[in-house]
Amino acid sequence: MKDALAIHRWLLAHQIHHEIVRLPRPLTCSDELPEVLGVTPETCLCVSLFEVSARGRTHEVAVVSAVNSCPGPAAVGAVLRAHRVTPASAFTVNSATDYAHGLVCPLLLPDDLTVLVDQRLMERIDPDEVVHTATGERRTALRVRAIHLFDLVAAKPVDLTTTHRRGLASLVSPMRTA
Repeated sequence: MKDALAIHRWLLAHQIHHEIVRLPRPLTCSDELPEVLGVTPETCLCVSLFEVSARGRTHEVAVVSAVNSCPGPAAVGAVLRAHRVTPASAFTVNSATDYAHGLVCPLLLPDDLTVLVDQRLMERIDPDEVVHTATGERRTALRVRAIHLFDLVAAKPVDLTTTHRRGLASLVSPMRTA
């Protein structure tokens, strides 16, 4: 499993200024970051993993969003024009991301995992603003400038606020609906 040390080393190798924050109490999921850190929910990011089914194939899709605006399966399904979208099980999250369920960091995700980022993050968060995210560990969090995080996350920005979008099915190459 990936942890704060792996993230720290990777960010150092990329010469990114960051801070691994020791938390006063353990987290059970990323949703608790604003309360534990005493920051606004808009600056705390989470990764939600969904199992997406289309044309008989099922694969995982990760979505990076603010903890106070995590998308539901319907929004993800509309963007990807998928037949069926369900939240991934804890086992699937652990195996697909190599992070602990509920504590997935948007960094160091596998290259073969489709990652989407909620476009509202880039619109609402100033690039110089500091954001926080889980590290895969219950007692630490990552603090980094938004511009660095968004530059390093290999993700496609998508609009998760509308229910009917067209032309985005190509984001996930093996998926195509009739």
